[in-house]
Amino acid sequence: MSHRIFLYLLTAVLLISAVRGQPEISGRPVVIALPERFSVLDTLSNTITDAAADRLRTLIYNSLVKRNEKFEYVGELGDYKIGDDNLTVTYTLRDNIKFHNGKVMMSADVKYTFDALFQANGAKAGSLYDSVPDETDPEKKKTKRVAHLSSIETPDPKTVVFKVTRPELVNQLLSNLVTIPIIPEGTIDRQKTAPVGSGPFKFGSFDQVKSIVRLEVFNDYWEGAPKIAKLDVRTVADPEALQNELLSGGVDLVLNPTILSPEQLKELERSSKLSVRYFPGSNIQYIGFNTKAAPFNKVKVRQAVGYAIDREKIIGELLNDQTRPAASILPENSWAFAAGTKYVYDPAKARRLLKAAGYRGGIVRFKYPSGNRAVSQIAQLVQEMLKEVGFRVELETLEPLTLIEALKMGQFQMNIGIWIGGNQDPVFLRDLFASSDSPEKKLNGRNRARFSNPQFDRIIDEAVKTTDRAKAARLYAGAQEIVSRELPLLPLWYPANVVVAGKRIKNPEAVSGGDWSLVKRLEIAE
Repeated sequence: MSHRIFLYLLTAVLLISAVRGQPEISGRPVVIALPERFSVLDTLSNTITDAAADRLRTLIYNSLVKRNEKFEYVGELGDYKIGDDNLTVTYTLRDNIKFHNGKVMMSADVKYTFDALFQANGAKAGSLYDSVPDETDPEKKKTKRVAHLSSIETPDPKTVVFKVTRPELVNQLLSNLVTIPIIPEGTIDRQKTAPVGSGPFKFGSFDQVKSIVRLEVFNDYWEGAPKIAKLDVRTVADPEALQNELLSGGVDLVLNPTILSPEQLKELERSSKLSVRYFPGSNIQYIGFNTKAAPFNKVKVRQAVGYAIDREKIIGELLNDQTRPAASILPENSWAFAAGTKYVYDPAKARRLLKAAGYRGGIVRFKYPSGNRAVSQIAQLVQEMLKEVGFRVELETLEPLTLIEALKMGQFQMNIGIWIGGNQDPVFLRDLFASSDSPEKKLNGRNRARFSNPQFDRIIDEAVKTTDRAKAARLYAGAQEIVSRELPLLPLWYPANVVVAGKRIKNPEAVSGGDWSLVKRLEIAE
């Protein structure tokens, strides 16, 4: 063998060895399905909320703050410290975090991110403002926005200092930082078509017609490169099409496929080609009431609904015994969780409450979103249970966006819905039930129940303001006791986090929050 041939072979062997240490870029991509279409990829300057794009955000970008297993706020890209004045949050970035364009993240990038957010008036900017009445309007119909932040400073390349205007806004700031993706300086115009972040995967391409996004592994990811080389995220909005794609191998993975009925999931479980796994979840399925509309303007009528519904039966018959009954909107593993009053199935007690409330059989319209077979089945079973104790219930389906508008306008008596993510923060108790957060009083207010209780308002206001964790936990427990007793909203159960995966996918372990952090830990069996 000549010296030249020997060197050629040795070089080839070394190259092969080096490649084996990295994911195989030329391999078949892992395909993840989503039920929603992507409107845009940029969740920073986008002026509307896009659930599909926000799921992608966790793969392409990082944020300053994330939630841990107890839903406490911890640093992701570094560490933070709250100042003694309770007005200052000082954030220190980790060393050598790289963006996809090779730039090392600096405090100037963080400042640029927030400047771009406010300049674009993106949807996420709204959570960093208060909406208050405009005193210049004599009819008091107009509102104006007041900023939570008085300044963002960068005293050195690794430090960012946030100043809020009131102490109670510190906790809200940490909550809002979870969803804001940090981008490199000068890239806001690129984010719409070619996103650049610091996350585990970098942008490859976007076919807007087919609603397919191609991502590729970011080998310089600061937590270590994922094991998956290429990832396709695409929309499959039809439940039958999604079922067929999973069975045929066209889709490798789907997380929380709410468009699939329990029967479809059971059928998928029987396939030797698939793995269907259930993990404890933290989102909350609920029944909501309009406390200003008869008959639910009476506490005893709302309580009667709580005792009339056999949640164990619904969970067993329709939900594959894979969910847990809920006694609060907060997840059980939240640091602020407290059960309050528990409503167990007791139809006799429900009848007594209805009689004491003077309910005489007036029609109750029960609204729920169309397009979801599982929700439709649940609504029908709830209707039967309520009829058994004396309610006259009529079902009404509405398109999801139409239903949301009806709830905002107070054009409902009772509805079924689900809160995703927001209920992981105890501040959400204020958003849902403080009288000041009624849609009539606050733009986009989420107290759609129109619940009003002065004692609750005082307790929740103090809980949100305090930075003493033990004191806050006691206050939040008191707030939950009032809500569970007066029942403007009935928690039903925590839907399980469902992961359906093809056999080529290894270790698809979901986290309680149901986010997409599991994707960066996935491995391929082939």
